[in-house]
Amino acid sequence: MEENLKNILITMQCNEITENEIYIKVSKITKDESNKKIMLKIAAEEQQHYNLIKSYTNTDVPLNKIRVWFYYLTAKIFGFTFAVKQMEGRENEVVKGYSYEKLAVNFPKLSKIAEEEEKHELLLLDMLDEERLKYVGAIVLGLNDALVEITGSLAGFTLSMANTRVIALAGLITGIAATLSMGASEYIAEKTEGAKNALKASLYTGLSYLGTVILLILPFIFMNNDMYVQALIISLVIAVIIIFIFNYYISVAKGLNFKKRFLQMAVVSLGVAAFSFVVGLLVKNILKINL
Repeated sequence: MEENLKNILITMQCNEITENEIYIKVSKITKDESNKKIMLKIAAEEQQHYNLIKSYTNTDVPLNKIRVWFYYLTAKIFGFTFAVKQMEGRENEVVKGYSYEKLAVNFPKLSKIAEEEEKHELLLLDMLDEERLKYVGAIVLGLNDALVEITGSLAGFTLSMANTRVIALAGLITGIAATLSMGASEYIAEKTEGAKNALKASLYTGLSYLGTVILLILPFIFMNNDMYVQALIISLVIAVIIIFIFNYYISVAKGLNFKKRFLQMAVVSLGVAAFSFVVGLLVKNILKINL
């Protein structure tokens, strides 16, 4: 066997045994019994793939422990669905590997593995049902409103108040009041539509709003009183990071366009902040209102 071909097979062999362990570990934190069975079924097939490739390489290959723990922690932190969608991307890469022309000619049995890997993709896609994604609309509502309203408020407060502690206090009061308002509005809206889990939806909305508020206000709490402009800049950076992480999560979990969603949300939030900053400047210099 050519050395190059053997190296490719060993890489694939490592992928198979690694993914076998990933599916087993993730299945242990999967609550749905049907999904758990599917994960274990895929894991068993990955083990069979490993054994088949080993019959060609005659080599034992260790699994990639870092990758195993990465996906396991990803599933624990971001949810089962997110991890599964990430693994779906890996399945795509594996299928391409097994379709490699030279491999198919030299090792015809690998074509069967490619077919099974494609089935894995379909099985994984059918499993995407998780509570946090059922309430993604409520989370988006809270997160998006907080980013727009609080970044706008903080930008407006910055020049008119010119004191990080006062700005933090005003932002926190505004944020808590808005959190209660958003949660109550979501509850009433869900109840009006006859939703059974109106309270849970309102909690998701309120908590996502409040969490965003706290993160955006932190720079004003920890920085010196006269560093209000620097605090605002850091707060805006935090806003962009929140937008990036959230949209990446949603784009992976729901298969949406990341770039479009990220740019749209970032432009709206930063645009409102810029407009509010100008309003604060006008209040300070034209209306001569200064706190």
